[in-house]
Amino acid sequence: MVLLLHPLSPPHVPPATGAPSISAAGNHHRHILSLSETCTSMSQLKQLHAYTLRTTFPDENATLFLYGRILQLSSSFSDVNYSFRVFDSIQQENHSSFMWNTLIRACAHDVSRKEEAILLYRKMLERGNPAPDKHTFPFVLKACAYIFGLSEGRQVHCQVVKYGLSGDVYVNNGLIHLYGSCGCLDLAQKVFNYMPERSLVSWNSMIDALVRVGEYDSAFELFRQMQRSFEPDGYTMQSVVSACAGLGSLSLGTWAHAFLVRRCEFDVAMDVLIKNSLIEMYCKCGSLGMAEQVFQGMQKRDLASWNAMILGFATHGRAYEALDCFDRMVRKDENVKPNSVTFVAILIACNHRGMVKKGRQYFEMMVTDYGVEPALEHYGCIIDLVARAGYITEAIEMVTGMPMKPDAVIWRSLLDACCKKGASVELSEEIARNVIETREDNQSSSGAYVLLSRVYASASRWNDVGIVRKLMTEHGIRKEPGCSSIEINGISHEFFAGDTSHPQTKQIYQQLKVIDDKLRSIGYLPDSSQAPLVDATNDGSKEYSLRLHSERLAIAFGLISLPPQTPIRVFKNLRVCGDCHEVTKLISKVFNTEIIVRDRVRFHHFKDGSCSCLDYW
Repeated sequence: MVLLLHPLSPPHVPPATGAPSISAAGNHHRHILSLSETCTSMSQLKQLHAYTLRTTFPDENATLFLYGRILQLSSSFSDVNYSFRVFDSIQQENHSSFMWNTLIRACAHDVSRKEEAILLYRKMLERGNPAPDKHTFPFVLKACAYIFGLSEGRQVHCQVVKYGLSGDVYVNNGLIHLYGSCGCLDLAQKVFNYMPERSLVSWNSMIDALVRVGEYDSAFELFRQMQRSFEPDGYTMQSVVSACAGLGSLSLGTWAHAFLVRRCEFDVAMDVLIKNSLIEMYCKCGSLGMAEQVFQGMQKRDLASWNAMILGFATHGRAYEALDCFDRMVRKDENVKPNSVTFVAILIACNHRGMVKKGRQYFEMMVTDYGVEPALEHYGCIIDLVARAGYITEAIEMVTGMPMKPDAVIWRSLLDACCKKGASVELSEEIARNVIETREDNQSSSGAYVLLSRVYASASRWNDVGIVRKLMTEHGIRKEPGCSSIEINGISHEFFAGDTSHPQTKQIYQQLKVIDDKLRSIGYLPDSSQAPLVDATNDGSKEYSLRLHSERLAIAFGLISLPPQTPIRVFKNLRVCGDCHEVTKLISKVFNTEIIVRDRVRFHHFKDGSCSCLDYW
């Protein structure tokens, strides 16, 4: 153990015969305070604490100041239990606001003790003296934000008003973070708008709040406003990069990356955080190669880095690379322990390749080797994997054996598998009933009705298809409209099925006619079962409906707007239907163009007449 106190020159010790003189005591306290500045570990701090107890009088104001310093140091060394012991050793009437704030801050920074920060704040209010101040509220609000404690946070907000701190910039920053974390964008915006002064943190918190709720365009607009007063830092750019990922805007994402390289320098921790965001952004924007470059160029990686890369490989259908990345992560030279998120990514990778045996192995490994308890997401992945591979009975047994109630997503994945694998109509009807009975949201119900209608269409039960459509109308359930977007020269263009609102609609529909003629010339025939909710008595209407699916409009626009052989990147809010998947493969071959489509589930890379999913999705 390294001795904090030099044995040859001990500091002044009060004489045993009586109290030291005022000047001597003052010098002694100053000496202990100077020694505290050299503490670099808990072992040294404990020596200093023991020495303070032996050589000072506990009721002196100067000694109480020293205890506050010891409390602060123990919390900075992340030994919160020791901080509590120091705090409890001081008489209640001597607890200063600094001591309370230090302990609340220590709990607010500890992931496992956020709720204790709120309990401490309540105890502070009950004691009444000292009162909370502008240093108390930011940490209490941070704890509330972490546990999504909106009710608690609003009560704290009332206390902020009561104590006259509504104009304090640090307190307001905490309120914006709280409301943004809880999804209350209107409240966060209200606090931001009425701030008498703003710091960079204020802008960062508001931008982050917008990104959290998917208001990406508004986040960019606020970012532009912020630049008139402040230079962006790492936290700003992390939110900006996340907004690029949400928009699927590769051009904005590459601009943000270039901005970071050109303008910003970060410490190691922030550098890792930023690069993790870049990996996620490039993966979500369809540029897996750039994501790999960022990942390979990282000098230091954390678990989030590996998870982002594994999930990137998984969603792009590169399952073997995802599994190889996992193997490298857990090797001795990296020695990174996977968590719940890692295994979700691994199971997604297995799912997108139909690797049932591997999926079962990793599901078991997750529990036996790493002690990760399966959550609903893990069960959803393994059940979807098994069901889509044709093991419907096994998948149903998994559902009934789950320790938690299955949600609509799990039932819907089973229904989808029944539709694709030709399961009995009766089984499909029973599963669809389970989806609808969950009553989770309109999207789940509409998805169940659409899938059930496809089951009926596959069985040529067109009357039942009509009944499904009638039931949807009676219950006010609307099929979510397909929407696809494509970015051309930094501008995003959105298309809905049958859209005629685009300024270049005439040229787009002319291009669709060219596509149709070329595809029919090589033998393409539409799969009318993919449009079951269109009038079943009119095959021409069904074929026309397929022709106007949103991704086809976006692809046609890409063909007339981009230079030849430039990759076309399309983002769709729904899963790609089988007919559009086949058409896109043919377009990539006939027009010699790579087409990258991100649907609700995964990426499809179409090239030379084939897809990266190998027709398994």
